[in-house]
Amino acid sequence: MTRSAPQNSVQQTHAGNKAQVQQVLDRVKADGRGSLSAPEGRLVCDAYGIPVPKEAVATSAQDAVQKAESMGFPVVLKIVSPDILHKTEAGGVIVGVSSGQAVAEGYEQILANAKSYKADARIDGVQVQQMLKGGTEVIIGAVTDGSFGKLVAFGLGGVLVEVLKDITFRLAPASREDALSMLDGIQAAEMLKGVRGSEPVDHEALADIIVKVSQLVTDFPEISELDLNPVFATARDATAADVRIVVDFAAKPTSEARSQAEIVAGMNRIMRPDTVAVIGASAEAGKIGNSVMKNLINGGYKGTIYPIHPKADTILSLKAYRSVKDVPGSVDVAVFAIPAQFVAAALTECGEKGVAGAVLIPSGFAETGNDAGQQELQEIGRRYNIRLMGPNIYGFYYMAKNLCATFCTPFDVQGQAALSSQSGGIGMAIIGFSRSTKMGVSAIVGLGNKSDIDEDDLLAFFEQDDSTKVIAQHCEDLKDGRSFAEAARRVSKKKPVIVLKAGRTSAGAKAASSHTGALAGNDRIYEDVFKQCGVIRARSLRQLLEFARGVPILPTPKGENVVIITGAGGSGVLLSDAVVDNGLSLMGMPDDLDAAFRKFIPPFGAAGNPVDITGGEPPVTYQNTIRLGLEDERIHALILGYWHTIITPPMVFARNVVEVRDEMRAKGFEKPIVASLAGDVEVEEASQYLYDHGIPAYAYSTELPVEVLGAKYRWARGAGLL
Repeated sequence: MTRSAPQNSVQQTHAGNKAQVQQVLDRVKADGRGSLSAPEGRLVCDAYGIPVPKEAVATSAQDAVQKAESMGFPVVLKIVSPDILHKTEAGGVIVGVSSGQAVAEGYEQILANAKSYKADARIDGVQVQQMLKGGTEVIIGAVTDGSFGKLVAFGLGGVLVEVLKDITFRLAPASREDALSMLDGIQAAEMLKGVRGSEPVDHEALADIIVKVSQLVTDFPEISELDLNPVFATARDATAADVRIVVDFAAKPTSEARSQAEIVAGMNRIMRPDTVAVIGASAEAGKIGNSVMKNLINGGYKGTIYPIHPKADTILSLKAYRSVKDVPGSVDVAVFAIPAQFVAAALTECGEKGVAGAVLIPSGFAETGNDAGQQELQEIGRRYNIRLMGPNIYGFYYMAKNLCATFCTPFDVQGQAALSSQSGGIGMAIIGFSRSTKMGVSAIVGLGNKSDIDEDDLLAFFEQDDSTKVIAQHCEDLKDGRSFAEAARRVSKKKPVIVLKAGRTSAGAKAASSHTGALAGNDRIYEDVFKQCGVIRARSLRQLLEFARGVPILPTPKGENVVIITGAGGSGVLLSDAVVDNGLSLMGMPDDLDAAFRKFIPPFGAAGNPVDITGGEPPVTYQNTIRLGLEDERIHALILGYWHTIITPPMVFARNVVEVRDEMRAKGFEKPIVASLAGDVEVEEASQYLYDHGIPAYAYSTELPVEVLGAKYRWARGAGLL
């Protein structure tokens, strides 16, 4: 598993104030507490330049009155107790206190409420705080995720925060760009821009707080959860009215880091081996070791194959060896096809031989509860620096070497997509889809239990693999989400990274002490981190496969303006819906362009966008309107909606589209085009013809072509190409 150190993308502007925070945390640790008091939280905020209201701690009713009068009414009163984290639940908060008498009475009431809520609570006093007036209430916080580590959060705040659950997350430390994207990433984003005559909030002030919070929790990993709720955001500033900080001083084990060069070197020997040993090779049909041998031989692998068998002299006409240690010369990778109980001993021999990688097909490890057996393999791998793929996998294919290191169906259709899966069933679906659609692959890899090699190792390899243009991965979990995110952020700038995350409907959220922690549902974190790192998320297996097939053949768009040209009004409406659903932008049609389109369509057709040419038009109408869509530089992508007619049969339409596309490409006009074809079975052949010529096209679907175009746009935006 990749263990590359995360890159800090945010300049540490508060290093000079770390000592102040450390003093507070040392005091909390010495007291054996799990959270900071409100005054301690204020000290931490002050140290990192996070705006908070004027406040002071009173230890008597009269003291509270004096402090309130000095800062001006109205004020807020809050209990200060390390044993009461949720002050509102304990009746420990009174807002809008507007006189000295009310302050004195409120002080006594809060103490009584606190003692009633928790009789043995330690009471340090009552916080008297300047009451903020007006503004939009938001929450800014941070949580610690088991896979991704530190995350900063932003959402709609106040008392309804856990009801509305309108929140978004980013990896910490967050950049200013990350922070600003968070403000647009919640459902209530329009509220922040000003609605019904209200002023827009100060986005820069909010982004500044988000960045500072993210840096704080990065600098001090013992801060496990943090809430600023509410933060009052106005047109002029943003101020945190309440601070809640939870700490965890338990030592966290650190992962052993591999350098990028080490990862790539190891993965190259495994994925591009010159020599392969098959441990458990067999001449008996029906055995896994026999299938692996046949696939290697019949798949056309040009390297050297060493069958390993304790008794056989030859297997499938190749000399066999009793042990991998008996093989003359070096061995790059060993494919294991033996029962689980024999794997550890054979893996040790591989280590002594200096084998670079082990492809562990056998099951019977962590997936069956045999954690100890899997941990033994991991320990052997670390001891001898053997990279482990699996266990419990179908193996892998790498087409540039004609390498089928698997017991599954042989495969020989080369393409540009590298796919991986944790599941063998998903792997077989990849094989079938690739063969059926003629997509082809550069590689298919099974990851199984991911005892070592996982998705980010594959990203590092495929990043520098010239035969791979797109990377598509199915995963059930990410064992090291932080390493994956760092790798994906880097790789997605060069090649599209598509991920199908299984289990997105599970609850996922653990019990948490803070509002932010309670809102940190597992799938929401995956969603936001993927977006932050430029990953294209697939929602289904079919989407994963279609994106892998379609995204690499589409040209990269140069802008956001999408135009629909359709022969059926009904298709135009559905295509328009799909455009909105996939975050695309229907171009507002300029008058001159509208007039230009109208020259080619009948009077009862509809220009605007969609451009409805109607169903009875001859091929030339499709040709003229598509040509215009390609040559006008204000249009950046075309969606075609075809309706099966006698005047323009499906294959005539398909050939004309390719002809016009090629004509305009020769003139320097190239844009992404996708097509939806409605009609009888002939549209299937036409769709395949279009796809074979680089135009993603689908029969009977208005959703799939737009989803593929939307995926291309998401990648282009994430890679900074738009």
